[in-house]
Amino acid sequence: MINQLETDLLEIRSFLEKSKRTRVQDVLKLEQKKIEKEISVKRHQREQLAKREADPTSASKAYTVKINNYGWDQSENFVKIYITLNGVHKIAPENVKVTFTERSFILLVTDLDGKNHQMTINNLLNPVNVQDSSKKIKSDMVLVMCKKKTTKKWECLTQVQKQIKEKDKPSVNPEENADPSDGLMSMLKKMYSDGDDEMKRTINKAWSESQDKKAKGDGDINNMGMF
Repeated sequence: MINQLETDLLEIRSFLEKSKRTRVQDVLKLEQKKIEKEISVKRHQREQLAKREADPTSASKAYTVKINNYGWDQSENFVKIYITLNGVHKIAPENVKVTFTERSFILLVTDLDGKNHQMTINNLLNPVNVQDSSKKIKSDMVLVMCKKKTTKKWECLTQVQKQIKEKDKPSVNPEENADPSDGLMSMLKKMYSDGDDEMKRTINKAWSESQDKKAKGDGDINNMGMF
């Protein structure tokens, strides 16, 4: 594979030397960079393979690093988790494995810079389709794609995150939305009940005057059925 790429690269360079038009040169240079990058990746993979063949236990000797940082978003059909790992595109693809269940997935990247990297996500918010879930290896990144079973929008990635989110919501005090007049009436009732005769006469008078302004009738607070 590397030999074929190197042959392609030589031919691209030959065309570059012969080309006169700027647009053609730009296209050839772009392809040249692409091939050079692919050759670099393949060489790195070959070196890693040679090391493993020389010492088959090297991967098992590497210590495992837990992956905690990631980003995620979603489309109508997929929940996408982005994990940044420098150089992950340079190692052999078989070193990047993702195991799915309906409510979880485990990402394991072995022998990357002498370490293994593992990420475990349990209790996904909703079940996923295991067979249609997959991974993609990009430049310095692994993209885990969980296929939704329904097109329902996810509030969070996991059940635990949802519980934390709901716990952090400010509690709603029913009294905050209560009619202010109800609170005033309760206060007046308490003042009337706990007050002395002078307090009761004052409240009765105030209540009576207030009612007289609204409508004709008996203004006595007791007869109004308030206390």
